[in-house]
Amino acid sequence: MASAPQKPSAVIDAHHHVWDLDANRHPWLSDEPPIPFRYGDYSAIRKSYMPADYRRDTAGWPVTASVYVEAEWERSNALSESRWIAAVAAEHGLPSAVVAWCDLADPGAAELLAAHAAIPIVRGIRHKPAAAASAGDARRGQPGSMDDPAWREGYAQLARNGLSYDLQTPWWHLDAAAELARDLPETQIIINHTALPADRSPEALAAWRRALETAAAQPNIALKISGIGRPGIAWAQAGNAAIIRDAIAIFGVERAMFASNFPVDSLVGDFDTIFSGFLAATADRSEEDRMRLFHDNAARLYRL
Repeated sequence: MASAPQKPSAVIDAHHHVWDLDANRHPWLSDEPPIPFRYGDYSAIRKSYMPADYRRDTAGWPVTASVYVEAEWERSNALSESRWIAAVAAEHGLPSAVVAWCDLADPGAAELLAAHAAIPIVRGIRHKPAAAASAGDARRGQPGSMDDPAWREGYAQLARNGLSYDLQTPWWHLDAAAELARDLPETQIIINHTALPADRSPEALAAWRRALETAAAQPNIALKISGIGRPGIAWAQAGNAAIIRDAIAIFGVERAMFASNFPVDSLVGDFDTIFSGFLAATADRSEEDRMRLFHDNAARLYRL
């Protein structure tokens, strides 16, 4: 592979979090015992993480804007999360956009979505639909899934409020996502964390690629390349470059973007390691293509 090119002149980090555990309750970060987590032991991030911490982690990279994604606050207080982040942004200059939370199947979803949308910094919603633990267990039509009529009724409210949808689900549910995108084409879907290709066996990766192809056939679906670490394994280009290149090849440079998922992904690598890996994996791309992946696509999709 060619050597890594120069860093881009500007970066938009399309997915990160901040939290103040002294001021706000996040059950997964505060309560005991800790929940089962895909990166294993996450005790290192069970502490406050604020813009100064994020800036320290991203030092050396020209991060000019960023996207905050909901961080699993106490769910009864979801609107307060958006309001708190808007205040943090006003004080600290980041994040630049917010992806808030709403239970799309809840009878009160329309009211909450309208309230989120009234906060200027809010651009979209993330609500993780019901998902199977493995590809073999996946079944269509489950309650709370993307097939659920009640869930879809809430989803239909996104376009009415000018909101996009961040989808975090394993790749074995991307057939449902493709149908959702086809049926409701006015809503932009942004798949989180590369659709979670945790199993790196040849068979699983082949199925992951086919699932991405199914999703990418819908023009209103984009992909965030992030969250590709594995428990107990340090983030390394050798283990992740093929994932990055395959994802870009399937979605194209116009519908893919890079994101840190910090501080969560600090469990597997520091910011420089991960973003240098993104850079090295795209060394054969033009500077214009890299700017799309590191900056321009996030600016367009999150309306920055």
